[in-house]
Parts: sequence; structure tokens; C-alpha cells
Amino acid sequence: MISKKGYKIEQLKAYPITYGLIIINTIIFLVPFFFDISPEDLFEVGAIYGPDIVLHEQIWRLFTAMFLHGGIEHIAMNMLSLWFIGRVAEVWLGGVSYIGIYFISGLMGGLASIYMHPVTVGVGASGAIFGVFGALAGMVMVHRKKMEAQFKAFMKEFGVILLLNLGIGIAFESVDLTAHIAGLVMGIFGGAMVAKSRKLIWLYILISFMIMIPFYNHLYTLYVSILNAQF
Repeated sequence: MISKKGYKIEQLKAYPITYGLIIINTIIFLVPFFFDISPEDLFEVGAIYGPDIVLHEQIWRLFTAMFLHGGIEHIAMNMLSLWFIGRVAEVWLGGVSYIGIYFISGLMGGLASIYMHPVTVGVGASGAIFGVFGALAGMVMVHRKKMEAQFKAFMKEFGVILLLNLGIGIAFESVDLTAHIAGLVMGIFGGAMVAKSRKLIWLYILISFMIMIPFYNHLYTLYVSILNAQF
């Protein structure tokens, strides 16, 4: 018989990436409560903000913003979603593919966000999490003939969650659907590739950067034109 403590340890060992991401996100969220640092200070150095990322080349913000959240409801919803789908993804995709798709989806979500909302401050792991969900969908679609009943059940749940999030995005202006959709698309693409061979994760990462780098360069031209129009 396994004790509660032993069960928790076994869970951490079974899903180290999922629980690791949840722990890191939670610790960063709690930092302002224990140290003389305000959430605004964290946002100042790590949130997504188009002019800083593009014009001042603070590209790290695309990464750090994935570990920042705008409130207890925001982080609770994201971490609960990650807990639900992350454990499944960690098993289905494998650790390397899982973490690769997570961060690629988050980065692409951030780039899409600053394209659509040039001067809006953004934080959150939603783009990355939607990427993981998309990866599961991509994998299921590739293996739909083998899965049959499971495929139908998954796609039904997928549709419900997608419609729910679209509804939330429409109802609340603070929710950035652009990042969600970009992350979802990148995840589906990655999951479909990994479904054929986990080794294809490296090709997926390469292709993703071949898309993101020219897109980032295009953003510079876009932002300069916006500044010129204002002045």
C-alpha cells in the first residue's frame, strides 16, 4: 500500500515536466508575496510588450512572459489546464517533444500577440498550454483510424474546450485569443509530426524557427511604420 506522501513522489517522478512547470509558475507567482517585489516589477522586466521586444530587441520577454500571470484566477485556470492535459501529453509525446512543443507554441503565441496588439502588455502560459492541447489533437488525428471510439470522444471534448475558450475570449477583452490560436496551430502541427516519429521534433523546432525569425524581422518594419504614422 502506497502512502499519500509516496503517491505524491511517484506522481512527480511519473510527470516531472508537467509538475516542474506548475511548480516554477507557482513559485514565480508567489515571489511578490514573500519579497519586496511587486507584480508590476516582474511585468516590467518580463512581460510581453511589443515595442520592447521588437524595437529594443528584448526577445527574452517572449519566454519570460510564459511564467508570469495577471492574478490568482489567471494562474489557477492555466495550471489546472496544464495539470489535466500535461500529464497525458508527457506520456504520449515523450519529454523532449512535450517541452519542445510547449515552448515553441508559447513563443509563437507571443509573436502573434504583439502582431495583433502592438502596444498591449501580455503575460501568461495560455499559448504554450494551447499548444500542448493542440499537440494531442494532432497526434489523435494522425492515429484516428487506430483509435476509433477514443478519437471521437477526444475530438468531442476538444471541440467543447475550444468553444468554451473562444467564448471566454469574446466575453473578456483581457483574454488574448490571438496567442491561444497561434499556440494551438503550432501544437497541432508539432503533434502530427511527432505522431509519425518522435525524432521529427527536431525538424519541427527547425521549421518553427524558420517561420518565427522572418516573422520577427517583419515586425520591426511594421513597428517602425506605426511609429512614423504617429509622428
